[in-house]
Amino acid sequence: MQDDDRSAPAPAEPSPWLPPGQGALAGLKVLELGQLIAGPFAARTLADLGADVIKVEPPGSGDPLRQWRLVKDGTSVWWQVQSRNKRSLAADLKNPDDVALVRALALQADVLVENFRPGALEGYGLDPAALMAANPRLVVLRISGYGQTGPYRDKPGFGVVAEAMGGLRHLTAEPGRTPVRVGVSIGDTLAALHGVIGVLTALRHREVNGGEGQMIDVALYEAVFNCMESLLPEYSAFGVVREPAGSALPGIAPSNAYRCADGHVLVAGNGDSIFKRLMGAINRPDLAADPQLAGNAGRVERVAEIDAAIGAWTQPRTVAEVLAALDAAQVPAGRIYTVADIAADPHYAARGMLQQVTLPDGTPLAVPGLVPQLSRTPQQQRLDAPALDAQGPAIRAALRAGTGAPPDDTR
Repeated sequence: MQDDDRSAPAPAEPSPWLPPGQGALAGLKVLELGQLIAGPFAARTLADLGADVIKVEPPGSGDPLRQWRLVKDGTSVWWQVQSRNKRSLAADLKNPDDVALVRALALQADVLVENFRPGALEGYGLDPAALMAANPRLVVLRISGYGQTGPYRDKPGFGVVAEAMGGLRHLTAEPGRTPVRVGVSIGDTLAALHGVIGVLTALRHREVNGGEGQMIDVALYEAVFNCMESLLPEYSAFGVVREPAGSALPGIAPSNAYRCADGHVLVAGNGDSIFKRLMGAINRPDLAADPQLAGNAGRVERVAEIDAAIGAWTQPRTVAEVLAALDAAQVPAGRIYTVADIAADPHYAARGMLQQVTLPDGTPLAVPGLVPQLSRTPQQQRLDAPALDAQGPAIRAALRAGTGAPPDDTR
C-alpha cells in the first residue's frame, strides 16, 4: 500500500469571533462601541437574533449601565437583560494600542454600532469613513441625539430630550397639567429599533447589490417623531396643534381608561361593530342604535356622553366583572398591569416571555423573553451577560495570533 501523501488541512486561523451558532443572524459579526441604552439595545437585538456581538467597554468601570438602577452584588440586574448574548472586551479608546485593537476588530466585522456624540468616534481615531474604506462590507450604525448633520448635531442629547423634541412629551399629560415622561427610556428604544431596521436593510442591500456596506444615521428625536402618527399632517392641513388628552385617544372614540370599584380598565370600543357590542354589554341599546354614532366621526362629536355612559357602568363593578362582561362581548379591554401582574400572568408564561437566568452567585433572576418569535430560527439566550472583559484575554490573544494586533497589555 502506498503512503498517502495528501497534506492534512491547515489548522483554522485563530479568530476573535465565535463560529456561527444558531439564529437567523448566525455568523454575523457585530462590534458594539455604544453605552447605556440606544446603541446597546440595538446590538442586543442583533445578538438575540444570533449575531456574535463583541461589546467594547471602558476598563475599570465598564458601561455605566452596569451601575444603573437596582444593583445586586455590584452589578445592575438590568445589565443581565441589556447585555445578554454579548461578549465583553475592555478597551480604552484614548489609548492608541487599544484603539488599534478595536480597529482590527472593525476591519473584520460586518456591523459596527455606536451611540457617541457626532465626531467622538473620529476623535478616537476610528473614523467610520476610513473603516469602511478599509472594510467595504462594513455596515455602521450611528445613533445620536440629533443626527450626524444639522445645526443641533453637536448638542448632547438623551432620550428624554428627544421624546420632548419629537413631540411625544407634549402629549403625555392630563389637560392643563405638567407633561410627564413615559416610565421607561422609550426614545432610546425606538431609536435602537429603527437602527436595527436600518442594519438589516443595509445587510440585505449588501447581499444583493454588490457587497458593500453603508452608514446608518439614526437621530433619537427622529425615531420618536416617526411614531407621531397624524401630528404633522393635521397641523399642516388644519393648523391643529394636538394637545394632551390624558388617557383618551383624541379623534378616536371610545378609547379611554374607566374607573371601576377596585381599579381601572382600558376599553377600546372604537371600531364600528365593536362599539355596538360595547353598548350592548353596558345595557345602552339606545346608543348602539343611534345612527349618529354608527361611525367614528359622530362618536367623536359625542365622546363625552359616551365616556360618561361607559364610566357609569364600570364604576360600581369590579375590574374582574367588567372584563368578564367585555370579554364575553368580544370588546377589546384590559386592566392596567404592574410588574407583579406580569410575573404572575399565565399568558406571559405560556408565550415564553418570563425567562430565568442564574446570577454568578447562583441566584435565579427573572428576565424578559426574546422578541420577536421566529418559527424556523427561534431566538434563544446563548450567553449570560458578561463580566467586564470576561472574553477580553481570548479576543486579544486571537487578534495577536491572527492579525498581528498590538501585544496584550495583560489587563
